[in-house]
Amino acid sequence: MSKPKILVFASGSADGGGSGFENLVVSSREGKLDAEIIAVVFNHQAGGVWIRAHKLHVPFTHFPRPWTAERYQEIATRTGAQTGGDFFALSGWLKLVTGLDPATRFNSKTVFNIHPGPLPEFGGPGLYGHHVHEAVLAAYKRGKIGYSAVCMHFVTGEYDRGPVFLQRKVVIKDSDTAEILSRRVNQFEHEHQPSSTNMIVKGWISWDGINPDSLQVPEGYLIEDIA
Repeated sequence: MSKPKILVFASGSADGGGSGFENLVVSSREGKLDAEIIAVVFNHQAGGVWIRAHKLHVPFTHFPRPWTAERYQEIATRTGAQTGGDFFALSGWLKLVTGLDPATRFNSKTVFNIHPGPLPEFGGPGLYGHHVHEAVLAAYKRGKIGYSAVCMHFVTGEYDRGPVFLQRKVVIKDSDTAEILSRRVNQFEHEHQPSSTNMIVKGWISWDGINPDSLQVPEGYLIEDIA
């Protein structure tokens, strides 16, 4: 029986990024993630993600602007990720996803994202990467929060507003800078992303794509509140 297929979207940068994508590929090849990474989509023509994809011998697809609904669907079809039990992992993909269509495999039940901060408070337009960590640190210094977090959620037509199925606390230290906190959060991302992705492809984490109250997670699988 063939394994579920995952198409990864990862922006990276012109000269770096893509560590989450690489982590998923390695986890798949080591058997920690029971799925096949069929390709990676990126928006930098020869950036950090391309370098990792080349090293890992993973097919890659350049996806420059415009990021329209039609082009998202075209990318999903062209990479062969519109058949069977396929899924779509956003791993550092910074563009708004459009074109989610329940009549196709590319829909809100199959597309999921990882976010480097507490949701929903530290998500939305403009809150990505170091911007998240800066906002979290500012709130921490005001006494508004005690922790950062790694979150994973299903994707809808709005930035970071789909139902959250994973939220793991990440300690903040008084001496932290955004860069230091980013490294600590990234460690947690690498720890939890493959296992949560595995639960999705096995159907242990799911929702109906419409009603957040339909979210299903395994018994005992904790969604941690922010202290």
